[in-house]
Amino acid sequence: MKNKISFPHLGDYYVPIKYFICHLCDIDVMESPKITKKTIDLGSKYSPSDVCVPFKYNLGNFIEALDDGATILFQAGGGCRYRYYAELQEKILRDLGYDFKFIKLTSKDRLCIKEAYEIFRELNPKLKYKQFLHYGIMTLFMIYFMDKIDVIIRKNIGFEKEKNSFILLKKQMLIDFPKCTHFFQLNRMYRKYKRKFKKIEVIKNNPIRVGIIGELYTAMEPFSTYNLEKKLAKENIEIKRFTNLSYLLWQKAFLKKKMLKKTKKYCKYSLGADGLDNVYRSLYLSRKNYDGIIHTKPFGCTPEIGAIPIIKNVCSDYKMPVLFFSFDTEVEDGGVDTRLEAFFDLLKYRRNK
Repeated sequence: MKNKISFPHLGDYYVPIKYFICHLCDIDVMESPKITKKTIDLGSKYSPSDVCVPFKYNLGNFIEALDDGATILFQAGGGCRYRYYAELQEKILRDLGYDFKFIKLTSKDRLCIKEAYEIFRELNPKLKYKQFLHYGIMTLFMIYFMDKIDVIIRKNIGFEKEKNSFILLKKQMLIDFPKCTHFFQLNRMYRKYKRKFKKIEVIKNNPIRVGIIGELYTAMEPFSTYNLEKKLAKENIEIKRFTNLSYLLWQKAFLKKKMLKKTKKYCKYSLGADGLDNVYRSLYLSRKNYDGIIHTKPFGCTPEIGAIPIIKNVCSDYKMPVLFFSFDTEVEDGGVDTRLEAFFDLLKYRRNK
């Protein structure tokens, strides 16, 4: 029986991850089923009760993939408690009776290129180091280009003249990007789509601007926040979001000293995970005269719990409206909608005043 490899779902990033694995291994790559109520129900059923919600989503993804025939599971690592997820998830899945190979890509909170190459060479003994580097770099550029396009989309999607123009064009882009096999081809494809996105007609006149900050998983996986960005776009709000894979993989490390310097009035040291980052972002958004801030996190996320009082202080000093959301395993978004409506009314009132 031929091996099948799968990995947890995370927004649209399944596209470059699948691209990377497909070009390195002669293995069928299974995209994790799109996250649904079934995913979170399965993950919650077998997870420790006090673990944060990304663990439950990931575990639910793994169970669905194994039930669909996956034989190899692929997990990253690093950050906060996320660094311990792989070992515990593997133990839970084996206790449930599943037989599979589990691969953790990173160790000690960082990605070691040599270690990663050896991991993939186990799956494909014919894999050359040059080939591994080539497709690794291609994948990073694909992620970077996707994130650059997303910035354009968030800024304009709430004002498109023809409904769903941005979503439909992005779907086609995600089909075309993986067809590229070398950098110049991918770069041309990116520039082509960038022109197309900028040509989409929008009707925009001094809109309300909202910044989204918070924990990384709830920022990047739309299902975990009940498609918060879509709700904002429907209200004709311009969206600024900081966290994406480009930021996490290479930008964050270069910004740490700057963030500590800029936030020294509020933070004397790093808060762990993205805590310091979000204090800095709240300060940035306040100074750039955004209309409001929305902070999202999983229930029980310790670094963000530590950051929230400091973010409140920043917003109080700058008279910046801020809305905090803590998400767990609920699938009804009525409460979210009610709080968002009240927040929108506040922002509109302040703008009119």
